[in-house]
Amino acid sequence: MKKSLSTNRIYCGAGVSFLLLTVSLNLTLFFNTENPVIRWAAIIFSLLLLLLGILFVLLLRRKLLAFSDSLSACIDSIVNGKEDVSFDLESETLTSKFNYKLQRLYEIMQNGKRQIQEEKQSIQETISDISHQVKTPLTNLKIYNSTLLERRLAPEKEQEFLKLMESQIDKLNFLMQAMVKMSRLETGIITLSVSPASIYDTIGAALAEIELSAEKKQIEVTVSCDPALTVPHDKKWTAEALFNLLDNAVKYTPLGGKISVKAERWEAATKIDISDTGRGIPEQHYAQIFGRFYRENEIHDVSGVGIGLYLCREIIQKQGGTIQVKSKVGKGSTFSVFLPSQSMAGTEG
Repeated sequence: MKKSLSTNRIYCGAGVSFLLLTVSLNLTLFFNTENPVIRWAAIIFSLLLLLLGILFVLLLRRKLLAFSDSLSACIDSIVNGKEDVSFDLESETLTSKFNYKLQRLYEIMQNGKRQIQEEKQSIQETISDISHQVKTPLTNLKIYNSTLLERRLAPEKEQEFLKLMESQIDKLNFLMQAMVKMSRLETGIITLSVSPASIYDTIGAALAEIELSAEKKQIEVTVSCDPALTVPHDKKWTAEALFNLLDNAVKYTPLGGKISVKAERWEAATKIDISDTGRGIPEQHYAQIFGRFYRENEIHDVSGVGIGLYLCREIIQKQGGTIQVKSKVGKGSTFSVFLPSQSMAGTEG
């Protein structure tokens, strides 16, 4: 089996080889010349060379040991997960070159560690949010079911309880569907297919979903959009996003209110405004309303789970667009969707 050479063996081998070479040179001169001056000069010169050789080997060994210790210390710090690992990058030396590579590796490992922590935190928050959202309808269903099983109720009261149970089941079903959509978008299972299409038709598809609920509240809905206006977008998912905005507008607009939809071409994008005459949103909540499961304390009398605006933002952003909100409390809100004129490549999932 082939043995690997240690550094000490290399140093000893180099020293012995240099010594033998020096002795051979001196013997050759000794036997080929009788001049004592030349002989002594050769001996002194050989001794000086031998001394310089020994000093060089010792210096080299010291440098290699220092390099090895520095490298080991950095690797140990990285392995132990220290946050304050220092790297010597000042000088143009072999150590600094290795340290540069180690620093890049360390940064990659730290970024990976942070991403894992963020993903773990996000999963924990999602599980907590889902548990909170599911808890209320499940508790209500249990109460209604226990009441129906344990008490004899009048047919009218029994029918009322059954309708309440149905509404809680509908809420759970909506929550599960919204969670599936959100999960598929976030994990990349679904990628949007963006291509030029009529935004008028997409708006129409979204409006069809809220027609009945708007009629029940006697809300007047108006649309201003050129039927020939073509915008690069994913028709199915953009209609989903617009529906979420329109559904919110219907929920938070009082009886006899108004909702308007306006689409117009700008220089670099198409702007779609959805305005209502609802209760409005305080300015300090503008950023929060697009978070998952966020709902203001003042609106818990309105049905919902606080996921529609989050889905809307995800859908629009995945198409390279943006969404903005302007609102006045007591007067209404306007959500503005901006879809870019240039298509972003995508494939259907």
